Amino acid sequence: YVTEAYGLTETSPGVCCVPLGAPWDGTIGLPVSSTEVSIRNDDFEELPLWLGDADKEKCTGEICVRGPQVMKGYWNNPEETARTLQDGWLKTGDIGFMDSKGYVTITDRKKDMILVSGFNVYPNEIESVVMSHSGVAECAAIGVPDERSGEAVKLLIVRKDPDLTREDIISYCRTQLTSYKLPRQIEFRDALPKTPIGKILRRELRDELKERND
Repeated sequence: YVTEAYGLTETSPGVCCVPLGAPWDGTIGLPVSSTEVSIRNDDFEELPLWLGDADKEKCTGEICVRGPQVMKGYWNNPEETARTLQDGWLKTGDIGFMDSKGYVTITDRKKDMILVSGFNVYPNEIESVVMSHSGVAECAAIGVPDERSGEAVKLLIVRKDPDLTREDIISYCRTQLTSYKLPRQIEFRDALPKTPIGKILRRELRDELKERND
């Protein structure tokens, strides 16, 4: 069998695994033996399980892990240890939710989250909507400074349809996203930076735009 699993160097490395033979449904499976997984908000409060209703946002937060395989700290780095460990829990930096059967789904990385007027906006959600447009080949959503809302969503798009316009994208997004999630800036490019395995490098895009504006 080939199965889905999830872990980190800090967890030696296992956290969750899809049971062997189970159909893959996009989750990272159930916590492995003797391991606890908790979904926490920015105040480190535990969030409820997702029960299959439409509102996943109230159940989505940082994936935190506790178990015998979790590290005790970073070598000679107490500051980073204090940021990463809290009350025996490892804060993974991954965003996700847990359903009523205990299956965990990753939705994004916390460092990629965009804070718009106090609301958490996850790039993967924006990108999924934009990628469903027939005129888009690739896209990336990042946060950029905004005087009114703190941050705003910026989209970088590689077009499949050369006639695709900013107005086309905004109109399409309005049909599927609430107003604070709508992109405020759109930039069309010929290509986006990627890792050797094809993952778009949002951090490189953020750094590039920051250098451009400095």
